[in-house]
Amino acid sequence: MEQILDVYAQTNALRDVDTRLKLVIGVSAIIIGVASQSPAAPLFIALSMVVITVALAKIPARLYASLIAIPISFSVFSGIIILLMSGGGEPIITFSLLGFSISITTSSANLTLLVVMRTFSGMCSLYFIALTTPITEIFSVMNTLRLPRGLIDLSMLIYHFIFVLIGETISIHTAQVLRHGYDSFKNSVQSFAMLGAMVFIRAWQQGEELVIAMDARCYDGKLELAGESRKPGRIAVSATIVYLAGCAWLAWFTATMKIF
Repeated sequence: MEQILDVYAQTNALRDVDTRLKLVIGVSAIIIGVASQSPAAPLFIALSMVVITVALAKIPARLYASLIAIPISFSVFSGIIILLMSGGGEPIITFSLLGFSISITTSSANLTLLVVMRTFSGMCSLYFIALTTPITEIFSVMNTLRLPRGLIDLSMLIYHFIFVLIGETISIHTAQVLRHGYDSFKNSVQSFAMLGAMVFIRAWQQGEELVIAMDARCYDGKLELAGESRKPGRIAVSATIVYLAGCAWLAWFTATMKIF
């Protein structure tokens, strides 16, 4: 999956748009969506981000749907819990479950809808950044903003090792499955324990090998980063300002709006 995301980040139709501009759009959309007091603005942000990512960036709709389905399903299940557990307002539906009387109220319905829409808008904005912006350019922007160099280098190493460890885990787990390591509960516990131990050992080995490789290449304590050379055009900047201003105005205008 990491390779797929990197491929689309490098080849999408918005690849040549200034990285700083895309980060401003994505991060600002996340902040506006999460800070909204009604579901109208997060819904608009989510739908607009889907259109930008799929229609403008040319990301395949099937891939995008498979990516967004995971966080959306999680938010829906969380929303069901909020819907049933929170109270306040007038009852909409009252029913019995296992001898308990449960009421769905207007306050719980509004809160559930708001939480789901906030999650939806945040994830769509985050996927806009991930699918249109290579991670190396994000690190370059972090360097341009004069963030601590140690933080940037550490972020680069963490990003690298996340996928290294995922690959090692998949390889070990596949080998265990082929050897019937998860055929019974007892074997599953033993195999999982061995998997955890082996991943820890492999992580240690990979770290030692990386240090040796970096020292062999005259590592001086600072990883090299490519500079950001593109500049945003006036039309792109104007469109960004209009879009974010519209999102902020919608969040303010609908702050007191309630669906139920």
